[in-house]
Amino acid sequence: MIHLRDDQVRELLPSPADAVELMRDTLLALADGAASVTPKSQVVHEEGGFANAMPAAWPERGLLGIKWVTITPSNREHGKEMIDGLMVLSGADGSTRAIMDAAELTALRTAAVTGASLALDNRPIAFLGTGVQARSHARVIEALGRGPLSVWGRRAGALEDLVAWGREHTPGLEIRTTTDRADALAGAGVVISGLPIGLTGSDIQPGEVAADATLLPLDYASTAGAALARTGTVVADDPEQYEMLRPLKHGEDYPRATGATGDLLREGRPSGLVVAQNLGSGLGDVVLADAVVRTAEG
Repeated sequence: MIHLRDDQVRELLPSPADAVELMRDTLLALADGAASVTPKSQVVHEEGGFANAMPAAWPERGLLGIKWVTITPSNREHGKEMIDGLMVLSGADGSTRAIMDAAELTALRTAAVTGASLALDNRPIAFLGTGVQARSHARVIEALGRGPLSVWGRRAGALEDLVAWGREHTPGLEIRTTTDRADALAGAGVVISGLPIGLTGSDIQPGEVAADATLLPLDYASTAGAALARTGTVVADDPEQYEMLRPLKHGEDYPRATGATGDLLREGRPSGLVVAQNLGSGLGDVVLADAVVRTAEG
């Protein structure tokens, strides 16, 4: 059995471009029902914080595993990471192949699913937020050659830090920053939002984005609220999981998903506004963990 720390996982993860291709396969498998997944099992351990158990299997590929991920907002006050977790990867025979830290895995999986979804729309991209996901998404967007990237943030200092990080880590991607959200949204066909989950008062209103924009929220309904979602088509990486979480995480009045993100990747994007609520499936984590272990085993 292999045990990998986060720093080791970081070195063994596939390239952003390869991760995008793997997550495209995952989205198609979720749409087709080829994999065995269940909605996240969740417990709450502090106000605004929660932990999820995310099992998944893909029998056709001999993949089986589970991720335990924790979201702890109070960690920010202590200078610690908000997201942590553990990935357990099993063999087809049920034996344990590997145990690994899940923070780096989760960050790449989230960004790579977004990257796969970018095939739906080739227009300019705006990212709302300056946190960890802004950086992981910048890596993917650079790998896909989809720059420049417009980034909105409330604090000029955080934007300056992001640009400085980008000069070192994503030199091939031009990062344009602004503290004016309307300015960031005005030129965007694609909007990726990475604000805190459950944040209130940050909803994008109809008319603030193009009527045929593609929204890829990482923050559930914090920015892509019900009023905006009702004006377009809503899909999800895993529609069954989305429907289980929709009343709790999005609100009873939030529209139901009419299909899977993978359906649109295969069949094409409908006209008008599209909101892809890719909430994160354990299958993506299992697929990436398998790639990590294969590299570790040489």
